[in-house]
Amino acid sequence: MFQLLFVLFIIIPIIEITVIMQVGALLGLWPTIAIVILSAWLGAKYVRQQGLATLQSVQTKMAQGEMPSGEIVTGLMLLVAGVLLVTPGFVTDIFGLLLLVPSVRAAIANQVQKHIKVNQFGAGASFHHDTPGNVYQHENTAEPFTSSNKPISHHQGDTLEGEFKRKD
Repeated sequence: MFQLLFVLFIIIPIIEITVIMQVGALLGLWPTIAIVILSAWLGAKYVRQQGLATLQSVQTKMAQGEMPSGEIVTGLMLLVAGVLLVTPGFVTDIFGLLLLVPSVRAAIANQVQKHIKVNQFGAGASFHHDTPGNVYQHENTAEPFTSSNKPISHHQGDTLEGEFKRKD
C-alpha cells in the first residue's frame, strides 16, 4: 500500500511537472496553460455526458430486475476518468481520455469483473411474479417458497432479512 501511495503522491506529480515544463518550453506559458484548462473542461463535459448515459442504463437494468454490475464498474471508471482529466497535467489527461473510450473501458471492466466474487441467492433460485398469491417462486419447481422448500444456500451463515410492501 505504501508503494502505491508513494507512486500516486510523489512519482506521478514529478512526471507531470516535468512534462508540463517541457511542453511549456516548446509552446510557451500561455498556450500550455490554455491546453491544460481546455483538457480539464472537455474532460469534465464528456465524463458528465457518459456518466448520465451510464446512470440511465443502471436505472433501466434495475427496472428490469437485473443487477447492473457492468454499469457500476463503468460508473467507477468514469469517476476515475473525471478525476484524472480535472487533475492538471498531460499524463493524467491521457489516462483519463483512455478511460472515456468505450472499448478500453469495456476491456478494463471485463478484467475487473473476473476478480469480483458474486454471492448468489441459492442453487438455481430466481424470483417470478406469476400469480397474485405466490409472488416468489423457485425456478426449478415453480412452487412458492415456504419454510419447507427454501432454496439451499451455498454460503452458510449469510442471512438476508427485510420487509416488503406489495404495490399492485
